[in-house]
Amino acid sequence: MPESKVVESGPVSTGGVSHRPMFAVAAVLLGAFLSNFHGRLFSIGLPDLRGALALGFDEGAWLSTAATAPQIFIAPAVAWLATVFGIRRVLIGPSILYALVSLLIPLTRDYAALLTLNLVHGLLIGTFVPVTLMIIFRNLPMKWWVAAIAVYSFRVGFTQNFGVWAVGFYVEHPGWEWLYWQDIFLAPLMGLMVYLGTPHEPINRALLANADWGGMLLAGAGLAMLYAGIDQGNRLDWLTSGTVTSLLVAGGLLLIAFFINEAVVREPWAQPNVLFSRNIGLSLVVILLYSLTSLSNASLVPNFLTTIAQLRPEQTGPLLLACVAAPILALLPLTVYLLHRFDVRAVLYIGLAAFAIASLLGTSVSHDWSRGDFVPMLLLMSVGQAFSLVPLILIALANSDPARATSFAAYIQVMRLGGAEIGSALIATWLRVREQTHSNFLGQNVTSSDPEAVTRLNQLSAHFADHSAGLAPGRALGTLASLVQREANVLAYIDGFSLTFSLAIAALIFAACIGPSPAGPFTPAAGPAPTPAAKPVPEGA
Repeated sequence: MPESKVVESGPVSTGGVSHRPMFAVAAVLLGAFLSNFHGRLFSIGLPDLRGALALGFDEGAWLSTAATAPQIFIAPAVAWLATVFGIRRVLIGPSILYALVSLLIPLTRDYAALLTLNLVHGLLIGTFVPVTLMIIFRNLPMKWWVAAIAVYSFRVGFTQNFGVWAVGFYVEHPGWEWLYWQDIFLAPLMGLMVYLGTPHEPINRALLANADWGGMLLAGAGLAMLYAGIDQGNRLDWLTSGTVTSLLVAGGLLLIAFFINEAVVREPWAQPNVLFSRNIGLSLVVILLYSLTSLSNASLVPNFLTTIAQLRPEQTGPLLLACVAAPILALLPLTVYLLHRFDVRAVLYIGLAAFAIASLLGTSVSHDWSRGDFVPMLLLMSVGQAFSLVPLILIALANSDPARATSFAAYIQVMRLGGAEIGSALIATWLRVREQTHSNFLGQNVTSSDPEAVTRLNQLSAHFADHSAGLAPGRALGTLASLVQREANVLAYIDGFSLTFSLAIAALIFAACIGPSPAGPFTPAAGPAPTPAAKPVPEGA
């Protein structure tokens, strides 16, 4: 199979090599944790936040959207901002402001002020993950890249599962306010790690003079509107809602305008030609499918335990912590070892196959399943999380020019955030529609003429008659209806695991089409690669 052409485009993204790389890696880990934890907060802890802040269902839904849409608005442009202004300027100031906003949010009760603070909170946190990714490319020696990218990638699976435990712990013990107040300490600590771990860099005035501000605004606004439409779509019934339709159409038009802009401006900010390599395009497709497949762990399992087993986050958290988050940390050294010695595609196949087998096990769930029944599935998911995303990022990097990672990093952020949100909306809609379908089918067989249904009603009536004979028939009918709904939900989750299994198989098929990467720092058999040029970047680069 022929080698893919290495795509070289965009501004030079390398900076001064850090003399304290451990501090830089610590900054990567803290920034990634903060971002993913707050994504998990709104998927798991929103009911507790609504209760604590006295918000209605609709107000809570818009609060969640307001906290995430700004992240999507700013994230694609952050790599360019870091290239121009340097890591310290882009991250240290926002980390201090972020800590202040995190202090104020739990103290605020006015809804308009709360919404505004969450918008600012989301905008600031949207800088953390992209900048920490750029720390790897700009400031770490190339021999550190595989290990640092592994740390960056592992935060996805680790935080998804650690976050469930943390949300439950904070709500149950110190108080829900600490869901935000933890950042008063962690965000400045991240800023300190950045200061210690990255060199001072001058502003690249040549790039600043040719800034593609229009492209950044078009892409950010378009993606944020699409996200808001998708996030609210399931609640407002998609295209039957004028709000959702307007957001989706406007977002789509803005993205079309972005690609037109990138084709005509003299110095495009995120040239689409970074996607023209077959291996890069395929790896981004597999990243999207990985994001959708990993929802079997991130969404289906904890939601099943909440909806069917009636467990709270503090009860499901220890299971996810022990069976996914801890194994992911344990597998980190093994992943780095394998990537240094074997073809990254082989490691990727193992990860995607583990996801497929785990989802296949999930198609056997029943209402009798408790926490212990999920252990084999979750252990397989930990292998999937450990062995999938790191190889995908390395494949994409190996087929681009790592020294010009600004454009590539923009599209990585689009796939990272977009894939997760598309997947969450897809799973939520899929579960809702399948539950309605199964409820309809099951309900057709639960009629007054069905002997089994009549027998069950009589048994339930006799059970409730000991407490109140007059209310027994009504309570028996309500209980039977809830049992039907429970079974419809179980069948919907089985369909959900079937969907993620199909997505994992699709990811394996696309991954099998990825060809060998050019020799370089990420290919085990390659010799030492030349180190990218150090800062300062020449004017006009």
